[in-house]
Amino acid sequence: MDRRLLGRKAEALAVEHLRKQGLRIEERNFRCRLGEIDLVARDGATLVFVEVRSRTTVQFGFPQESVGHRKQQRLRRIAQVYLQGRGEAAVRFDVVSVRFDRQGNLERIEHIAHAF
Repeated sequence: MDRRLLGRKAEALAVEHLRKQGLRIEERNFRCRLGEIDLVARDGATLVFVEVRSRTTVQFGFPQESVGHRKQQRLRRIAQVYLQGRGEAAVRFDVVSVRFDRQGNLERIEHIAHAF
């Protein structure tokens, strides 16, 4: 399965999963000159920045393990751009990990709140 298509599928599954958990999706694929945040959601009074990661094999690690220190720093900087001019008090960073089998069928989805 094409990586881009798999990524879009993972993001759609993440949106559905987060909505079932009571989060409200405010924005998808927020882009600025520094990069992109996959999802911006609201969990009560908290604004949640969500990174969606997917894999078809765990041979090189689980999807959530691919959000290393450098990626976390970049997401924080992008979030600062998003927050400019907004009066948000509480924010957090979550990761949604999606695993597919080699045919692109969902194996597991995991929401890691307060991931970093």
